[in-house]
Amino acid sequence: MNCRVVVEAAVPVYDVETPDEAVRIAISKTGEMLNPDLNYVEINMGQRSCPHCGEEQEPAFIAADESLVALELEMTVFNVEREEHAARIARKEIGQRLENIPLDVLEIEPIDEEADEDETEETEAETETETETTVDEITSDTDIGEREGEDSEVLPEFEELIDE
Repeated sequence: MNCRVVVEAAVPVYDVETPDEAVRIAISKTGEMLNPDLNYVEINMGQRSCPHCGEEQEPAFIAADESLVALELEMTVFNVEREEHAARIARKEIGQRLENIPLDVLEIEPIDEEADEDETEETEAETETETETTVDEITSDTDIGEREGEDSEVLPEFEELIDE
């Protein structure tokens, strides 16, 4: 079974004035820590809401020019036995690179492997059709004649450059 796992990270950022600046710096900082080993992890702004009223809030909380930014890190974990296994793998892989940053699993979604196979087959069929069309276009007599004329004009110029 394959699973898509979304993990929330609380990333501290220092010397910031606005929530937008804090989010940009947090995403950049997280990307530097994850790359190049985990370049397949998607980094997005987190969703925060008031626990009492449910009102939507900024993903960054700023106090005294320091910020704590909520980010969502998404990755796909392959060949797992259960959803809990996928969550542990994602937390371990991401947590090893993000030292001293708390992580919380938000969502675990099993990926339908049959749907992935169907999409792959459709993509392969589209590629074959495009390839056949391209081959037919290239081998037509008119295109070959036009290309011969173009080649004869381009080659002498190329030879002059080589001679110089």
